[in-house]
Amino acid sequence: MKFGKRLKQQIQETLPEWRDKFLSYKELKKLVRLISTTTIPPGGDMLPEYGKPESEFVLLLNNQIDKFNTFFMEKEEDFIIRHKELQQRIHRVQNTWGPKGSHPSELCYKEELGMIRKHIVNFHGEMVLLINYSNINYTGLAKILKKYDKRTGSLLRLPFIQKVLEQPFFTTDLISKLIKELEATIEATFPRGVDHEEHVEDSKRKRENNYELLVVGEGIFRNTVAALLTMQDIRRGSSTISHFSLPPLNLPKFEVGQSML
Repeated sequence: MKFGKRLKQQIQETLPEWRDKFLSYKELKKLVRLISTTTIPPGGDMLPEYGKPESEFVLLLNNQIDKFNTFFMEKEEDFIIRHKELQQRIHRVQNTWGPKGSHPSELCYKEELGMIRKHIVNFHGEMVLLINYSNINYTGLAKILKKYDKRTGSLLRLPFIQKVLEQPFFTTDLISKLIKELEATIEATFPRGVDHEEHVEDSKRKRENNYELLVVGEGIFRNTVAALLTMQDIRRGSSTISHFSLPPLNLPKFEVGQSML
C-alpha cells in the first residue's frame, strides 16, 4: 500500500479529535509536483513566481513540525497527569474497599476495579496511538523529502531529517516508559490466575474469540489495534530501507487487551 493511502486510512481509524493533527501529505505532494514541473524561462531570467513553490514547501514543512510538537507535548503532559491520578485512584480504592481497606466491601471493590480496568485499556491505547502518531508523521516527512530531492535534484532531506530527530514529537522515550509502568500496574492490580473460576473460564472464551473482537470492536481498542498494525507495517524491513527508516517493530500479542477482556 502506498504511503498516502496508508496515512489516509490511519487518519480515518484514529480518534476523531486527532485527525487534523497529522501530516498534510497530500498538500506537500502537490507542491512537490508543482516544483518539479516548474522550469526556468528561456534566457535564464527567472520570473518573480519562480521559487515561490519551494518557499511554500519549506514553510509548510516547518509548520507541520510545529503542529506535531504542540500536539505531542500537550498529550504527553496530559498523560503524565493522568498516570499519576490513576495510581492515586487505585491506591484509594484498595485502601478503602479492598480486603485490607478501611471499609472492606467486595461489591464496591469489584465495581471500582471494573471501571479502572476499562480506564486502563483506554489509557494504554491512547499512549500507543501517540507513539504511532510520532512514527507515521516521521515516516511521512522522510518520504515527502525523498520525493522532493528526487524530483528537484536538491539535498534537503538529510539536513531536515537531522532537525526532525531533535524535535519533541520524535522523542517517545517518556511515553514508552509510561506504557511499561502502566503494564506493570496491570500485572500488580489484576494478576493472572487469582480470579474466580467462572471469570477465568469467561475470559478464556473471550480470548479464543479475540480476533473477532478486534475486528468488530468499537472505540479506542480498535483504534489501537489499527495503530499497532500500521507501526508494524511502516517499520518492517524492506528493500527500500535506509538510515532514514525507523527500526523494525516487534509487537506484543495484544497482551494488555487480552488480560482486560
